Amino acid sequence: MSAILSARPTGPTRAPSALRFGLEIESLGSPTVSLTWRLKRNCSLAPSQLLGFYLLCCVLSLGIAAGFWVQGATFVLPFAGIELLALGVALMVYASHACDSESIRLQGGRLTVEHACGSRVDRVEFASQWVRVEPEHGDRSLIELSGQGQRIAVGRFVRPELRRQLADEIRSALRQSHTVAPSSAI
Repeated sequence: MSAILSARPTGPTRAPSALRFGLEIESLGSPTVSLTWRLKRNCSLAPSQLLGFYLLCCVLSLGIAAGFWVQGATFVLPFAGIELLALGVALMVYASHACDSESIRLQGGRLTVEHACGSRVDRVEFASQWVRVEPEHGDRSLIELSGQGQRIAVGRFVRPELRRQLADEIRSALRQSHTVAPSSAI
């Protein structure tokens, strides 16, 4: 029952900077359009690349340590093992947060926000007409989405100087969803 999604580029009726962070998505065969903001951590290595890097480090380090062990330096091999264990733990911590992300979706009068941090996923859903978009403390702080007794902070993966633009974009999309909703209900 999954719908095929296609990205629809913003047309000439929109201002060129209307969606800097978001993407307009429409379901094929359905007139509903959703706006999606996908904010992800900027990681230089994917988890699979990280595994390859770790295995390469293991082969090189253990190969060198084995050479020293053959020459009679027997303590090099255990210390190489401890070093690789510590490196493995550090890389596991890195990999557990490499796919951290925030996803904001506006569709059908609902604003759904998901924040994934490691294995934990926080999901909050709002009625779009009741959402408030504000900075938590100042212009460069995280963006707080609140309404109906719920709140969630977003914008962790956006540079602080661009968070205001993201907040403005979300506010604008919420305003447009209120003006479009009554005409689509007719």
